[in-house]
Amino acid sequence: MVQDDNETILMTFGLAGSDIEDEKRLVFAKNLLPKLRELDEVEEAGRTEDLAPEVGSKPGLAKVIGMLTVKVNFKNIKSFAEALGDRLKEKPIKGTIKVGENQVDFEVGNPQDLAEFEKTALNLIAAMNRESDGSENSPTDRS
Repeated sequence: MVQDDNETILMTFGLAGSDIEDEKRLVFAKNLLPKLRELDEVEEAGRTEDLAPEVGSKPGLAKVIGMLTVKVNFKNIKSFAEALGDRLKEKPIKGTIKVGENQVDFEVGNPQDLAEFEKTALNLIAAMNRESDGSENSPTDRS
């Protein structure tokens, strides 16, 4: 299968761990956001919008505390994952990766997990893209 280099990947992530206070999550996101926006690999980066805000909240203004969302082209995902790994070496993170309508959740707790996650994420993205293209059949299938 030929990968579409214009395929957009959405990654939403933040600090993992129920013991981390909202203030620490917010500081993490505020410090990392400008660095993400400076990366050539990132098309767009921002705080994650809350899709289920509390009653009375203004639509579009509610954000999830300490969570960030980035848009990256498939052709840039490997270098983006490496750059992100350099910035998050000792921090546990969790989030989702979305390609088209397909989504996978992840949680990474240490540098070894992060290195393994990079490989797994690339494989998952490629598999999800093949599935959404309908090209999951092997070349030997004769339907």
